[in-house]
Amino acid sequence: MVPSADPEPRRDPRAGAPSSLALPAAPWIDSHAHLAGEEFDADRDAAIARVREAGGQGVVCIGESLAAAARARAVAAAHPGFVWWTAGVHPHDAAGYDPARDLDALRECMAAGAVAVGECGLDYHYDHSPRAQQRRAFADQLALAQETGRPVVVHTREAEDDTGAMVREAGSAGITGILHCFTGSHALAEVGLAAGWYVSFSGIVTFRKWTDEALLRLVPDDSLLVESDSPYLAPVPFRGKRNEPAWCAHTLARLAAARGTDPALLGARIVENTRHCFRLR
Repeated sequence: MVPSADPEPRRDPRAGAPSSLALPAAPWIDSHAHLAGEEFDADRDAAIARVREAGGQGVVCIGESLAAAARARAVAAAHPGFVWWTAGVHPHDAAGYDPARDLDALRECMAAGAVAVGECGLDYHYDHSPRAQQRRAFADQLALAQETGRPVVVHTREAEDDTGAMVREAGSAGITGILHCFTGSHALAEVGLAAGWYVSFSGIVTFRKWTDEALLRLVPDDSLLVESDSPYLAPVPFRGKRNEPAWCAHTLARLAAARGTDPALLGARIVENTRHCFRLR
């Protein structure tokens, strides 16, 4: 979850709907959605059906806390082979992180089929948790990713120096991961890419205030992911509505336009990247 620098309008809580705009047919996988949240309780199955209608080939459902991971696991179990789940401790919740309790619980999640550790990382914008505790929780989850052979899903906001240092060290240790909902600097993206990590873009890149076209071209095809971060950050033309995974199609189209490539070809590559990153079956 990375709030936009362009403030998100108040979201319409009503169910989303497929876009009436004609988009090129292209495949994709939503690499980051909070699909287990209460925002989808009224129409979760319908939202997943809309993913298929929009060309999507699956959704990675994020468990940003142990409670959210339990819900994400249940969603994935109801949609095998199309929805996968993760488990982690978000930096906002690091103040309550207890290694003795939480690491074992996260380890059990990995054994039960979670495809990644996270969402975890560092957030120095809100500072909901002391920074030292954020770094401790993040470091422990990076170590768990190394132990279990899982990638790590990383949230970073206004913490580039510390994030870069920890990603660089993780890459040297053979840990792979995703810089999710990326809005950071070229320098941080390059640190992630040098570590063999993936960079994921959300609907933020469709916003009026997005100006960094060069960043959208910086990430190589084989390191690129796409995500909704739903229910947050609905892309244009749906600003102000509850976001949903199906609208990744608009983010993919935006990326393809910025990169001067065919959305179908780019989407196929993103599907391949996502499957490889998370070892999806």
